[in-house]
Amino acid sequence: MHKDISTALRKTAAFFLVMMAVLLVYISYIQIIASDTLASHPLNRRSAELLRQIERGQLIDRNGEKLAYSEQDENGIYRREYPLGAIAANITGYTSATYGLAGLEGTYNRYLSGLANPERRLGAIGQLWPSKKGANVVLTIDSELQKAAYKALGSRRGAVVVLNPKTGAILAMVSKPSFDPGTVDTEWGTLSSAVSSPLLNRAVQGLYPPGSIIKVLMAEASLQEKITTNTKTYRCEGLLKIGSDYVLHEANNQAHGKIDLEQALVVSCNVTFGQLALDLGRNNMAKTYTRYGFNKIAMPDLNEQPVVLPDFNRLGDGDLAQTGIGQGSLLVTPIKMAMLAATFANGGTTMQPYIVQKVLAKDGTTMEEFSPASWLSPVSGALAAQVSKMMVAVVEEGTGSAAAISGVSVAGKTGTAENPHGAPHAWFIGFAPASNPEVAIAVVVENGGSGGGIAAPVARQVISQALR
Repeated sequence: MHKDISTALRKTAAFFLVMMAVLLVYISYIQIIASDTLASHPLNRRSAELLRQIERGQLIDRNGEKLAYSEQDENGIYRREYPLGAIAANITGYTSATYGLAGLEGTYNRYLSGLANPERRLGAIGQLWPSKKGANVVLTIDSELQKAAYKALGSRRGAVVVLNPKTGAILAMVSKPSFDPGTVDTEWGTLSSAVSSPLLNRAVQGLYPPGSIIKVLMAEASLQEKITTNTKTYRCEGLLKIGSDYVLHEANNQAHGKIDLEQALVVSCNVTFGQLALDLGRNNMAKTYTRYGFNKIAMPDLNEQPVVLPDFNRLGDGDLAQTGIGQGSLLVTPIKMAMLAATFANGGTTMQPYIVQKVLAKDGTTMEEFSPASWLSPVSGALAAQVSKMMVAVVEEGTGSAAAISGVSVAGKTGTAENPHGAPHAWFIGFAPASNPEVAIAVVVENGGSGGGIAAPVARQVISQALR
């Protein structure tokens, strides 16, 4: 009996020792490894409440203009101010003790809040050295260009993305409709339930059929895979019969007659590009989208939404042809289409898009810095130049003429993307100056109708401001 009790006690003691060891390991993991992530998590309400007692760091544009900063009220509580309000809300995001943090306020919370300091890992002991001021985050955004893009969209819903094709730096990123970050707590019910989705950052999270802007990719793929040449001609009679029961129609049933690849892009010929998709075939189509990174996320710091790609192997011929003109189940984001334009502008190299230049500690020293980096090299410089030349022709003599700027050579492509939820979405992608590009752009106007009539003029206004 005594022996049984001793054995039981030893087993119980061993069990508790093991549990203590597991608990010690877990606490060590929480305090040392996961502490930064948990403390700075956007939904950590304890941290959000603590931040009311800390001068949160600033979000600053490339020229030193404040996009977000903190001010102390008469009760000693810090409140967040957003000078541009709705104009940059999709970038800055918001801070709320109730609803957490979003946008760059959330992604860079550990720096802005001072939670990145090493002593924070000491848990309760770290409170002996509390941070009184967070680090400043310097962005690549140009506030004046941001304002111009916001104004150019007017009262329409949609998005504008402007980037430097040589570096990948985001110069402007607008989403409409928007919201005032300073009123999130009082307006949350209205904002979160609004049919227009003002909290959605359409620039990186909006998914749209691309329509005819995808034809620049189709032109490149057809030349890359030697499906066509610059001199080969096609005959457009206003429709393309596919199999025994499917017909792909030209816009307004217009017949373009005998045209080559460049002319087909200039007039945005559905028949030609539908046929090119069929000639490329399912494998080459899938390979092309992978080659350009449509299956990858480029901007995780703004919670970029993945592109919706069709399962090419399961597409019928009619659906394959539809994908060739940017319709069907293919859905893209404005950021991805701006990157596509930037790839041709940059001689075939896609730069990693980035929106933060550096993080500065409260004493002005650099805590982290971001430099231009190549993301992909999907196309040769020679072939990129061929497509760029075609895009210049689109603006000079085709559907993109409303994007033309006196004294500046602009390359572009329009798109009028049909959707099942109303009028077509209006698109424009492009870059300028064509000979030495400084900016690449993507514009989408939801239910805007004609890309050439609605999106191209928006792009012209924004590009004009960017080149000043």
